[in-house]
Amino acid sequence: MKLWSLIGNSQKLDGGAMFGNAPRAMWSKWSPPDEHNRIELACRALLASPLNGKTVLFETGIGAFFEPRLRERYGVVEDRHVLLDSLAAAGFAPGDIDVVVLSHLHFDHAGGLLAPWAEGEPPRLLFSNASFVVGREHWQRATGPHPRDRASFIPELPGLLESSGRLELVDGAHSQALGDSVRFHYSHGHTPGLMLAEIAGPERVGNQSHGGVVFCADLIPGRPWVHVPITMGYDRNAELLIDEKKAFLADKLARKVHLFFTHDPGCALAQVTQDEKGRFGTTHEVAELHARALLA
Repeated sequence: MKLWSLIGNSQKLDGGAMFGNAPRAMWSKWSPPDEHNRIELACRALLASPLNGKTVLFETGIGAFFEPRLRERYGVVEDRHVLLDSLAAAGFAPGDIDVVVLSHLHFDHAGGLLAPWAEGEPPRLLFSNASFVVGREHWQRATGPHPRDRASFIPELPGLLESSGRLELVDGAHSQALGDSVRFHYSHGHTPGLMLAEIAGPERVGNQSHGGVVFCADLIPGRPWVHVPITMGYDRNAELLIDEKKAFLADKLARKVHLFFTHDPGCALAQVTQDEKGRFGTTHEVAELHARALLA
């Protein structure tokens, strides 16, 4: 099995919102802001093939579905669908994707499912041969969102996914599409039922795999958020998220599972460290993956 990190459309969002109650004097050292107080963010997807005999895409980024006015409002930099370019550069077309795994359906993680915006055209799904794997609890949130995060969802997307006939809602640790090759962890601090996909590693100790890769989604958007107290203003329950993140990182450190970051503009993959004071960090940071073997 080989892994690719695929860059999608990038964003610029308010640094204060991305770092919650951390002071600007601190977060500006990690992510220097522009004149509008916005920081650079990636929307990175992970491609794995063959995984359980399939070509699997973990998330699709924000894509290019926004009309120009909203693209400007939400800080989307490019007007083309960058993920499609990245797929092509890796030697794949949208029709080659067998499974798309979605941690959640906020537009910066699922918007890339849709074709680029065109005047007068309704939203249209891409990846015509893929099944779409979504956590059932989060699906309930997406189809009946709370006012706090209603604007983070694409209203037409649940209907498009359901009418495709290729939607799989997942309740537990595994999906029908991917079997034991992918294990799902769940988090509720950012959004209910956030689904964190772990590609099983090659080593097994008892009934647990070691040495795999986990897609951290918005539990840990990038390296600065590995520090447990750092959360986002977009998180629905910062204290819960901190507790979840602490347990998540301790587990990944113990099992030597690599972290894959979607929003970190400079790092796709890293390993977890912990110092003598118990503070988590990262090491062996990798900017890009190009047909990289899981053990490489």
